[in-house]
Amino acid sequence: MFKKYLFILVLAIGAHSPLLHAKAPEPKTHQIEIQSFVFVPARIEVQAGDVVEWINRDFAPHTAAADNGNWDTDLIKNGAMGRTVTTLPGLVAYHCAFHPQMKGVLVVTSPTTASTPPTQIRAKENDHATVPTN
Repeated sequence: MFKKYLFILVLAIGAHSPLLHAKAPEPKTHQIEIQSFVFVPARIEVQAGDVVEWINRDFAPHTAAADNGNWDTDLIKNGAMGRTVTTLPGLVAYHCAFHPQMKGVLVVTSPTTASTPPTQIRAKENDHATVPTN
């Protein structure tokens, strides 16, 4: 019985340990330019949760719309920007609704996690050993 309670206590303490809780990376913003009726770059790798922005450098209006219909920037006029937030990992083909020959691909990967490194402190005032605090 004592072992059962000890196990539950250790489990409860471990669940709140900062070392066990990895931090999700901050979302990044990626820009794709629309120039001469082409998406530049036409293929880009991003992580789920990242923001993708399309900036129209052409005189003609454009869009960026997922082939699967999950998102659409709507009209992007000259000098304007459209954006979407990526959600699920996988290949996402997209196109311009006005100019179907304009195509691109988002390669969406799972976000990586980074844990916080432990902080070092002195175990005792006169001891020179260090131990992790996390």
